[in-house]
Amino acid sequence: MTAYREILTQTAGGVLTITLNRPERLNAWTGIMQTEVETAIRAGGADDAVRAIVITGAGRGFCAGADMNNLQTIQASGGESYQTKIPDPKPKAVSPLEQTFPGRFGHMFACPKPIVAAINGPCAGIGLILTLFADLRYAAEEAKFTTAFAQRGLIAEHGIAWQLPRLVGEANALDLLFTARKFTGAEAERLGLVNKALPQDELMPHVAALAQHLATQVSPRSVAIMKRQIRESYFQTYAASLAAADAEMERSFATHDFKEGVASFVERRAPAFTGN
Repeated sequence: MTAYREILTQTAGGVLTITLNRPERLNAWTGIMQTEVETAIRAGGADDAVRAIVITGAGRGFCAGADMNNLQTIQASGGESYQTKIPDPKPKAVSPLEQTFPGRFGHMFACPKPIVAAINGPCAGIGLILTLFADLRYAAEEAKFTTAFAQRGLIAEHGIAWQLPRLVGEANALDLLFTARKFTGAEAERLGLVNKALPQDELMPHVAALAQHLATQVSPRSVAIMKRQIRESYFQTYAASLAAADAEMERSFATHDFKEGVASFVERRAPAFTGN
């Protein structure tokens, strides 16, 4: 088992839970955390025992953005330490999908497992960007969000300028980026930034139930292919997307999971999907 310094990991019932673990700093993001989160996600993506991945924060925060000590170091170096501060755990060869989505968080789009962000508290800057690369997002109603960059003299970094308008529309994205204003989980739901906002005490039980459903009630093969289809469609014509779907459907008919899906429905029992 990998020993981590700034995250906690636990796998139970097919669900890998990654917890950002610097609660005294509201889980502020560091180079160590960057490497450890990516390492854990890559390991979960390759582990047949993992069917779903949940990311959350320890204590009362999700992630308060980049650690201010790191930002001060970057400022003092005139930016020279910006790239060198973050070790790169990427393998030498990455998938075509990850090549399409490079950068710090593109590996999350390429991960074959569904990734769910459980935003339990303050979520700012790079912490907010992390959640945008999750497949599903759930937040506490009173959790505070902010893009933060404009108030630090920074820009829309790490793909948020591409991601945010696709989730909330251009006008809302420009509002959140230009003003860097704080908004709640409840507003994040209204904007379409999160799938649902819930009372604080209901957040983790809801996410746990969802993750368990993903781990036991749906085909992991189907989910992995659907996730790839959606992300590839960003750069495809409709005709190309349809052709890819037709080819994948043909392949699905020969799989164990298709046979099991039909059999479990006819026999009115829980499915036993294998991912094959």
